[in-house]
Order: sequence, then structure tokens, then C-alpha cells
Amino acid sequence: MIALNKKHQATVNKAVNWLLKYNAFNNTRDLVYDNLVENECEYDSKELRQIDRKCESSFNKYLEYTSELPEREVKQIEKSELY
Repeated sequence: MIALNKKHQATVNKAVNWLLKYNAFNNTRDLVYDNLVENECEYDSKELRQIDRKCESSFNKYLEYTSELPEREVKQIEKSELY
């Protein structure tokens, strides 16, 4: 994704990379959740807890980088198909 202002390009790249990681972790979390045994509580699953932590951490990193960007750059990322 190309930043509107070139001086923000590195931060936009970092934010987009963390968003991509979050999307991948979220897809994995959905698969794990769908494959839970019928009687198993979702937080009894170690795998689900691990992937949930990864999702949370990657989204927090995304938010950290977007907080350093101007609002118009963040809106551009959010309007993309990645978000």
C-alpha cells in the first residue's frame, strides 16, 4: 500500500504488515474454533488460547503503528480490502 505522504511510508508498511498478520491469525482462530470438540469449552483449548493471544498482540501492534499516523493515512488503510 502506498502512503499518501512519503514520509509516512515506513510506518504505513509496518501497520499493514501487522494487519496482515492479524488477518492470518484470525483465520486460523476461526478454523480452530470451528474444529472444537462439541463438549469442549472454547477456553479449555490450549491451541485456541494461544492463537487468541497472538491475535490480540498483533492487533495491538497494528493499533500502535496507526496511532503514529495521521488520520487520513489510517482511513486509507481501513478503506482497503485488507481491513
